[in-house]
Amino acid sequence: MKRRAFLTSAGVGVAASTLAAPAIAQSSPEIKWRCASSFPKSLDTIYGGAEFVSKRVAELTDGKFQIRVFAAGEIVPALQVLDAVKDNTIECGHTVSYYYVGKDPTFAFDAAMPFGLNARQQNAWMTHGGGKELMAEFFAGHNLVAIGAGNTGTQMGGWFRKEIKTVEDLKGLKFRIGGYAGTIMARLGVVPQQIGGGDIYPALEKGTIDGAEFVGPYDDEKLGFNKVAKYYYYPGWWEGGPQVSMLFGKEKFDSLPPAYKAALQAACADATLDMLGKYDVQNMTALKRLVAAGTQLRPFPNEVMQACYQAAIEVYEEEAAKNEKFRKVYEAWKKFREEEYLWFRVAEYSFDRFVYAAPPLEKKK
Repeated sequence: MKRRAFLTSAGVGVAASTLAAPAIAQSSPEIKWRCASSFPKSLDTIYGGAEFVSKRVAELTDGKFQIRVFAAGEIVPALQVLDAVKDNTIECGHTVSYYYVGKDPTFAFDAAMPFGLNARQQNAWMTHGGGKELMAEFFAGHNLVAIGAGNTGTQMGGWFRKEIKTVEDLKGLKFRIGGYAGTIMARLGVVPQQIGGGDIYPALEKGTIDGAEFVGPYDDEKLGFNKVAKYYYYPGWWEGGPQVSMLFGKEKFDSLPPAYKAALQAACADATLDMLGKYDVQNMTALKRLVAAGTQLRPFPNEVMQACYQAAIEVYEEEAAKNEKFRKVYEAWKKFREEEYLWFRVAEYSFDRFVYAAPPLEKKK
């Protein structure tokens, strides 16, 4: 009797598994997407963020969800990735949202605001500080979904042919700068130029521009900026912790199976940590090489920093007064920034201030 019951239940199990197989197959379809990057392949860390996502998504879906990455210019120019995704020319893009502040300055909150958040604070803002929800609502208005997929950490202030000693030295300067910082520096007389990463060197070499900022020592060395400009300034006050994002057409993203959406989320989160770790290792060795080769490392004068900070506050308040979408995000972001700064002053800053000034970890003789 028991044997007959066992065989009966086993038969039911086999039948159920047979019936379930097609359903499982249907829920895990084979999908092939194209991803346009805003970066050239030579910049293996920032361009590599998209390839990291592609590889991890394939691993998490047993190879059924494939994303092929194309470098800037292979499908669309570096600064047209958002439009290509929005117009369904491609399914997704890997870019920095502040490239599109000409459409609406609110895009900058997804990446970096001048005198804003460092990488850890940006992550906190986006994951648990309300930023994710606010930006999701904003991007939905553009028929897009954005997921953070990289961060460079605080960037450098850029390369200049001449020293910057006062605010007067900025006047008339043609400077390649991305994002909202160009609007702020224009108030101080700078003529901002928005140029894709792969096109900066020729412009600097030919004298079309007088200076340029991009990321930091590792990428800047690869692009050869030290060969055409002598002075290297820090910090990049406009990029304390810029997030790089994967952009998706909303309909395309919403049509994905839940497991594929989860795979994308996980892959993008991993890519953020991986990129930040790589830059923190690579930048320190690249900076040593640059200085050894003759690069003149300079901090921005306090006068310049103060003038830029004041200009940034003025720009933000003016934009908030006329742009409801910007104001909604700005008010929440500003409150988060103030509270986060209080916490970082207590623990992080006090720790950093001491250990960075302390002598090397060597036993006294």
